Amino acid sequence: AAAICAKLAHVPYLIRPLGVLGKWGMQHRRPWLKKLSFWLIESHILRNAAGVHYTSEQESEEATQLGVKHTSLIIANPVDIVAARTTRGSFRATYPALASKTIVLFLSRIDTKKGLPLLLSAYARLRLNYPNVVLVVAGDGDRTLIDDLKRQAHQLGLGQAILWTGFLQGEAKVNILADADVFVLPSYSENFGVAVVEAMAAGLPVIISDQVGIHQEIAEAGAGVVIQCDVNELEAAMVRMLSNAELRQRMGANAAALAELFAPPTIALQLKQAYSQVLKKCPRPAVV
Repeated sequence: AAAICAKLAHVPYLIRPLGVLGKWGMQHRRPWLKKLSFWLIESHILRNAAGVHYTSEQESEEATQLGVKHTSLIIANPVDIVAARTTRGSFRATYPALASKTIVLFLSRIDTKKGLPLLLSAYARLRLNYPNVVLVVAGDGDRTLIDDLKRQAHQLGLGQAILWTGFLQGEAKVNILADADVFVLPSYSENFGVAVVEAMAAGLPVIISDQVGIHQEIAEAGAGVVIQCDVNELEAAMVRMLSNAELRQRMGANAAALAELFAPPTIALQLKQAYSQVLKKCPRPAVV
């Protein structure tokens, strides 16, 4: 309705899909209904938009595959990187059993697309040679899915080797980012990856799938390891990272530097420039 009103009033408008046009969502989230809705409604909204704001190159590329001609604007999400820095030790103090452990952190909403079954399987293999590594799963989601994941963990012999913290925010979230050693997100679909940037801002090296929107930037910056959604690749990446402290330190420093590019003032300037260009290209007709 807003797009129709804007078009009738000759007011340029922009769209932010925020991942809903991604390949995973179109194929796995009520696919037939999404396809019908897309061709009847969303395709026209995209075609008439002055610009479509994507948060990563990958999100733009996947949307382009839908075959609707439109103007793409690629501007990342702003992430508050200052809040992600604090003194280490607070989270471990809350959980004394973690005092001498190496922490692998998964911090995200728990959803089928996040690849947690892959992570559990890879972690079970890793534990055979790295018993001092603990996996912390920080996030919440559908209770049935979480129960299924906990059953998988129990079947893999990981009942006492995983800490399920539930949803963390504020100081608790900052503390776990400060105390973790490696961040992992083997997601099947991620239009951007705010949690990844938060982890990098805390100086964490990251292991992510090549379906995370900003994986190219991370690979080019040497801020982490990019894998396919594969158990063997994930296990190998974790072994590589955990067996090399110098690598973790170097990638962590690169990650912190890369995270600076997503600071709110930087992104705000890009948004201002993009909207200014739209107004120059699509001036509203003068009212007589």
